[in-house]
Amino acid sequence: MKKNFISIVLFLIFTTKAIAHSEHYKDINVLEYELFRNDKYIGFHNYKFERSQNYLNVKSIIEFAIIKLGIVLYRYNGSTEEKFEDGQLINFTSKTNQNKKIKNTKITFDERKNVLFISGSENQLTSPKEYRVGTWWDHEIVQAKAQISAVSGRIIDQKVTFLGKEMLNLYGKNYSSLHFNLSSTDENLSESKKLNIDVWYDEKTKIWLKAAFDKTGSWEYRLKSFN
Repeated sequence: MKKNFISIVLFLIFTTKAIAHSEHYKDINVLEYELFRNDKYIGFHNYKFERSQNYLNVKSIIEFAIIKLGIVLYRYNGSTEEKFEDGQLINFTSKTNQNKKIKNTKITFDERKNVLFISGSENQLTSPKEYRVGTWWDHEIVQAKAQISAVSGRIIDQKVTFLGKEMLNLYGKNYSSLHFNLSSTDENLSESKKLNIDVWYDEKTKIWLKAAFDKTGSWEYRLKSFN
């Protein structure tokens, strides 16, 4: 009972009005992450924040490569751009190159129908406007019933579990964090498409600090710096 009560309180902390979504990032211009596989550095993922009145624009670039004995086994690079108005996603675009396989996704907010229209590499569909794109920097993803794949545009129904408070040390800095697990609710999905990721957010600022998951190896995103 006590654990459930704590979880409810923490979820209420994360539940904010739309305007507060932008307020949480009003002093953030850049987030820089390093990406590790099996505890070996393989690349980076950086975000840039731009603002104009009630608009927030977030651009990201990701690059990594898996190399063994000097041979590139897998190379990935991509970019995304998210546009928000008063905290509501109104436009999203992504382009990824996975070992020379190109994927594009576009999401737009249909104000008249009050839904998100998704045009992805796998299909075209609509979703409730409250669903969040799985770019992880946006802490409100822990409140969403589903997330939208930034790469393919598919909708992933999710279960969010609060795992507790943790102290993290990243690059010599200490953070008081909130630890969550995001997992698929659809047991019929193939293992390659199932969601199972742990994410950590700073308790005070809601900045995304770390992510970890297992998929042909142990992967981690670690916040290196921000300003």
